[in-house]
Amino acid sequence: MRVSSGVPGFDALVDGGLPEDRLYVVSGPPGSGKTTFCSQFAAQGARNGEDVLYISMHETKEGIREDMSGYDFGFDRALDSDRVTFLDSFSSDGRRFFGLPGDRRDRSGVTNRLTGFINSRDIDRVVFDSTMLLRFLLDDDEDTMIQLLSSLKRTDATTLLISEMTDPSAYSEEHYLAHGVVFMHNYLEDEGMRRGVQVLKMRGTDVDTDIQDVEFTDSGLRVGSAVTVTH
Repeated sequence: MRVSSGVPGFDALVDGGLPEDRLYVVSGPPGSGKTTFCSQFAAQGARNGEDVLYISMHETKEGIREDMSGYDFGFDRALDSDRVTFLDSFSSDGRRFFGLPGDRRDRSGVTNRLTGFINSRDIDRVVFDSTMLLRFLLDDDEDTMIQLLSSLKRTDATTLLISEMTDPSAYSEEHYLAHGVVFMHNYLEDEGMRRGVQVLKMRGTDVDTDIQDVEFTDSGLRVGSAVTVTH
């Protein structure tokens, strides 16, 4: 079974959609469209009647709503529906899950609390924004991070992790552990800044690994035809 990303043109790159109940990493530099991509994924889930968990490590619910308010793919309506649970890591609810930096007692239970919540609520889709700030709350403990990612892979949810990354060859543990890796590109050409998306890895799927054009429209991200990038 596959689930739609909610991003027009992207599902065609991954044989009709993302294999469900797996863990994916959406990587790229700032401003490349990672949060928009994942917001479209979340909104698509809500439209399908699925239960969605959106975890933000740096933004409030109102903040992300404002950031996405310029698009008409319905993220604001999804946030107001009973289909989306928004968890701000620095809110009182968020601190119940993540604790505070330096508190080993709190951080040791992050994996159990999160996966327990996902499983008990029958969550279908999860967005995690972002792994860089998650490491901050976990005191950059590699064992804790690997344990969390491995446990997320075992839940019955399709999970997208946002990973800040400027070099598509500089992999970290989440890229090796994930079932799939999507890289969002920013690059300069003669006519100015261009954006692209590249599926670097997708287990069990025949994928097109070329860089594809991405444009921001009123309806969010839209994936176009393949382009050649010279570095």
